[in-house]
Amino acid sequence: MSANPEVIVVGAGAAGLAAGARLRRSGIDVLVVEAAARTGGRAWTDTHTFGIAWDRGCHWLHSASMNPLRAAADELGLTYLVRGNRQARATHLGDRWADEAEREAIWQAIQAGYGVVHRAGEEGRDVAASAVLDPAAPWSRLVRHWLTLMSAAEPERLSALDYAAYTDTGENCPVEKGYGALIQALAARRAPDLPVVTDCTVSRIDWSGEGVSLETPRGTLKAQLAIVAVPTTVIARGGLAFAPLLPAELAEAFATLPLGAAEKVAFLFDRDVFGVAPTTYVDTIDVAHLDRRPINFVVSPFGAPMAIGQLGGDNAARLVAAGPEAMRDFGLAALKDAFGADVEKHVVGLATTGWVSDPLIGGAYSCALPGFAHVRARLSATHAEPLGGRILFAGEAVSPHAYSTAHGAHETGLAAAEAAIAQLRGRAA
Repeated sequence: MSANPEVIVVGAGAAGLAAGARLRRSGIDVLVVEAAARTGGRAWTDTHTFGIAWDRGCHWLHSASMNPLRAAADELGLTYLVRGNRQARATHLGDRWADEAEREAIWQAIQAGYGVVHRAGEEGRDVAASAVLDPAAPWSRLVRHWLTLMSAAEPERLSALDYAAYTDTGENCPVEKGYGALIQALAARRAPDLPVVTDCTVSRIDWSGEGVSLETPRGTLKAQLAIVAVPTTVIARGGLAFAPLLPAELAEAFATLPLGAAEKVAFLFDRDVFGVAPTTYVDTIDVAHLDRRPINFVVSPFGAPMAIGQLGGDNAARLVAAGPEAMRDFGLAALKDAFGADVEKHVVGLATTGWVSDPLIGGAYSCALPGFAHVRARLSATHAEPLGGRILFAGEAVSPHAYSTAHGAHETGLAAAEAAIAQLRGRAA
């Protein structure tokens, strides 16, 4: 580890690893520091819990045909499943499976809900998505559920303008050995000698003098530039402080781009208890009990004897706060309704996530609060004009059109690195 790196990257998630690898390949003396004991951030493939790879965080190559990480997966020989849209998803209604006509009606209702929110954004209306949804529309609970899953926040806290800015081709390809594994493998391929220090929390960045000074448990680290690639919630809560304080417009951006809640509850079974094709997607909603929230599952992912439930928004946050057993009970109840009570007898493993309670993360991914869609541009503007001439920001929240995704984070890491390279070379000239 260099005593005086030119650039310090704070955070070793998808953005930080991309930035660090790009700088290293360009001959820049760079150091990546990470508060956690592992790298990857929200891109985390867990192979330890079940002996089977599954992603605790991001998992799908969204907008796959234009996602640069799909080409990286091809380069690395990591397989992914190419499949069409969600139109034919199996849906359990609490006491029976939806028939073909009902599935089509659900699909049309969800698409209509997406459309009305998107149109509001296209019209420049920075209002809550809930303000333009019709609560009396058919299947409105599932419409809200899907908007919440996609944004990690209830429609009341989702800006329609921000929603419309997201670029989505509708292609979502799950990575067989894990998206987190892909992020790790790509960084290792691009810069195998990238210096990364884990268990190194940066508590404060001083940008009052020349360069930057970072306070850490390992002492004060100094560099000419810093690329800050940590979740918005960490900065908004004061987990990473700045001296002088951040300008008001940047502080507002971090506060109004909060991370919502998207959590998983994963079950391992001693055999195939579902009898469905590998990687089958199942939605569940109890139409008779309005107080019971929907939950989605990936069943038999790539043929593994597992079911991975996906939770979003307030319900996800509530269940995390209640604890793993509450998450288990909620997910298992839906599985038993859909596949029979006997499935419980074959459960041999359980894992739950808790991103909202992780002090180093604080949630899933960002969505702009209503009225604040414009603030993303303030973060990406630091690539052209770094804060104080020495601090740039990266991460999924910085991406104007691919926020909430790993590839969006990756791209902002590369952009911040390119800006840092140009600035350092300009100084040298």
